[in-house]
Amino acid sequence: MKFLFDLFPVILFFIAYKIAGIFVATGVAIAATFAQIGWVWFRHRKVDTMLWVSLAIITVFGGATLLLQDKTFIQWKPTVLYWLFAAVLAGGSLFMKKNLIKNLLASQMELPDVAWDKMNWSWIGFFVFMGIANLAVAYNFSEDTWVNFKLFGGIGLMFGFVLAQGVMLSKYIEEKK
Repeated sequence: MKFLFDLFPVILFFIAYKIAGIFVATGVAIAATFAQIGWVWFRHRKVDTMLWVSLAIITVFGGATLLLQDKTFIQWKPTVLYWLFAAVLAGGSLFMKKNLIKNLLASQMELPDVAWDKMNWSWIGFFVFMGIANLAVAYNFSEDTWVNFKLFGGIGLMFGFVLAQGVMLSKYIEEKK
């Protein structure tokens, strides 16, 4: 359910695009992200940092799209977000000597450090790849294809990646007897 909630602004962006075009969809995505944060705050009295970062990026890039009437900014938004995630994970590992993926997920599973490191660097690579894929689609295909990729391609690639992560991690997870 949380996965669908996280996709709420993207799904509304997609629907608004199909009905009214890129600029209305951009405004809807900004409003949906504000609504998402409001809902999270109302329910939990705490908002994750990544949601704040996402709001800042959609507001800046979406705002530039609307102000300048240039779709390029909203098309860059996913890449900026993906590359920011990759930079934070890599920076944590290289400069702070912290595995941020482990910090996020250690309470949910127990893995040896080598597996945490593989997972961290796999996510970094995946986010870099997703940023490149987003730009490749944005600059080489129609706007409609990019919008479809943003929702369906992104979800599909994420699902495939998570499955591959599960296979990679399965050799490290022991069954409890």
